[in-house]
Amino acid sequence: MAKSTKQGSAPKGRKSSGRMASKGFPNPIDVHVGQRIRLRRTLLGMSQEKLGEAIGLTFQQVQKYERGANRVGSSRLFDLGRVLDVPISYFFEDMPNAVQEKSPSKLMGVATPAPVDYEPDPMAKRETLELVRAYYKIPQASVRKRIFELTKSLAKSSTSDED
Repeated sequence: MAKSTKQGSAPKGRKSSGRMASKGFPNPIDVHVGQRIRLRRTLLGMSQEKLGEAIGLTFQQVQKYERGANRVGSSRLFDLGRVLDVPISYFFEDMPNAVQEKSPSKLMGVATPAPVDYEPDPMAKRETLELVRAYYKIPQASVRKRIFELTKSLAKSSTSDED
């Protein structure tokens, strides 16, 4: 006689793997990776459809990855990194500690080494994305160059003011 267990629950004696989708919502790490995919795709001005074509998926599948509804496997993450021209580590950058705590190993109680502290990537900020897009919408190269020089000058003067 087969043992009956509730669907989505781990067999007796095993802890959950951290896959929360079976409970109706995605793991926060999958959501973070999806947000990073969307951010990079948007930064490149690429549609979900174009990204999907480049990696052999439909735009609906790309949408599911971006929402975190579907997990991104390692081979697919490799393809995404190649198409979006980023290292695999990009997808995990700027992950809040609260999200890191939702990793399957943490949920299972496996001890992990302390994370290394580093500066967040300014290229991942929406403000940077908007600034770069606006900059490249300026048709005259000479005007863009003057804005570039002005920005560098302002940055230099603000750092020298702090000294």
